[in-house]
Amino acid sequence: MATGQENGNKDVPFSLGYKIWLEKDGGVQGDGFFQILEHIKQTGSISGAATAMSMSYRTVWGKIKTVEKKWGMPLVTTKVGGETGGGASLTPEAVRLLGSFYRFKEQVDREINKIFNRVFKV
Repeated sequence: MATGQENGNKDVPFSLGYKIWLEKDGGVQGDGFFQILEHIKQTGSISGAATAMSMSYRTVWGKIKTVEKKWGMPLVTTKVGGETGGGASLTPEAVRLLGSFYRFKEQVDREINKIFNRVFKV
């Protein structure tokens, strides 16, 4: 999160903190879940995402299945191992959702920092 000092306002003694999450049918997901999706996208595996997030495979898999059920959309497809190896990838819906979440967060971050500096400028 931003502070006044990071935005050129050295007179602001406060740090700005906020969270953004998406809600649908009782399913609430924010940065942590979207980081899981990002790690799956980067590593091509659920275990790679779990390692990157310092979580168990079972925990990550459970989160994915819970969100898929509550949000009514497939997010991850898996391929069983074998000679070619297993893996996981994001569905097209998940790729769009991930991109939209990050674009939204970037825009909110930019605007909220402007407001923060305007309001708290000493």
